[in-house]
Amino acid sequence: MTTTEKPIIPIGPESFDDPEAERAHRKAKLAGALRIFGRLGFGEGAAGHITVRDPILTDHFWVNPFGRSFRLMTSSDLLLVSHTGEVVVGDAPVNRAAFVLHSAIHRARPEVISAAHAHSTYGKAFSSLGIPLAPITQDSCAFYGDHSVIVEQGGAVVFEMAAGEEFASKFPTGKAAIHQNHGLFTVGTTVDEAAFWFITMERNCQAQLAAMAAGTPIEIRDEYARYTFEQTGHHLAGWFSFQPLWQEICASDPELFS
Repeated sequence: MTTTEKPIIPIGPESFDDPEAERAHRKAKLAGALRIFGRLGFGEGAAGHITVRDPILTDHFWVNPFGRSFRLMTSSDLLLVSHTGEVVVGDAPVNRAAFVLHSAIHRARPEVISAAHAHSTYGKAFSSLGIPLAPITQDSCAFYGDHSVIVEQGGAVVFEMAAGEEFASKFPTGKAAIHQNHGLFTVGTTVDEAAFWFITMERNCQAQLAAMAAGTPIEIRDEYARYTFEQTGHHLAGWFSFQPLWQEICASDPELFS
């Protein structure tokens, strides 16, 4: 190596040889992501949920307990739930809609490690239009050709297993779904990724609503939108973009690890 060359610093999700350590890490990231959602105003009563697949019992997932504030979440609060609805760890109630929707997604898509949904203001408003997110900014291009609009069960509280399975069948690929008259869902290969896609999709919904209110937005050309998607819409980009938020919540809320 010459004096002008710099070493390559690897950047990417943490890896673990110990599955128990990986479990603890995923739980901490989930608790932190929930606190960030609360800080951003995504909490609305008892609505909203983020899940992460357990690395040991891969047909189980960790989820926030029903009725617990996002902003107060800790690792020890989280519930471990099987895909059949059995609470294996924890003694708090599970949001029925969270179980039905997330278990269906985790069963149908084994590559999905984490999924996020909240009743955020702009996501709800945008979902009522029944249209996809348009490529009108660089940020929105992260979703270009990689999200769905789901009409089925839109606006209804999803309590039945068949309804959850129908929802999941309409979301077989892609990082995000706009559930008509309901809101946004995002998925990822890490909690970091799923959480960041939700945060930025919410902001992109806000930007598009503002642009539509002011006039007729000009869409980015297809080749430019596709190129930008390739640079900003991949798994590592989602994971990396979450890291400043993770650093902040670790510094301000160290009790999330308890």
